[in-house]
Amino acid sequence: MTSFIRTYDRAVALVTKLAGVIAGALVLAVGFMIVYEIIARGVFNSPTEWVTELSTYAVIIAGFLGMGVTYAGGKHIQVDILIMHFSPKVRCWVEFVTCILALYYSYVFVVEGWAMTMLSIAFDNRAPTTLSTPLWIPQISMPIGLAILALQIFGTILHDFHKMTTGQYEEKEEK
Repeated sequence: MTSFIRTYDRAVALVTKLAGVIAGALVLAVGFMIVYEIIARGVFNSPTEWVTELSTYAVIIAGFLGMGVTYAGGKHIQVDILIMHFSPKVRCWVEFVTCILALYYSYVFVVEGWAMTMLSIAFDNRAPTTLSTPLWIPQISMPIGLAILALQIFGTILHDFHKMTTGQYEEKEEK
């Protein structure tokens, strides 16, 4: 493996880990918000207006930020009923092609998500709720999360390309 790929892997792993920590903290915060709502509603008969809105935003943001983490951990959904019967060389080529397609779709989502976010900022779009949350806040998580996913996918492309150029089609390479 070249030093460029190792350096790339380390840099992307750092960004992905940061996104994972933020996503995990948001999921934890959602748990606390829901417990607070249960106590406020059940014990004090005083429901909140903000828990549903903020917990929904937190789940959305955590979901987008967690996409790269999930991919890095090899936990994205795969249909491997056919591919498991292929040789390592064919599997590498199939993964390479599917990663090129996934990178393209990630790029489209990053560009369109960024455009949506910029429009929300330009028009000062806000949620029609008591909090009047600026919508760019949850929306920005889409291009950021998918950019991190794209970085992870590009790393897989680099690894597969290295395998194809060296002819070393081992089962799974450590990143």
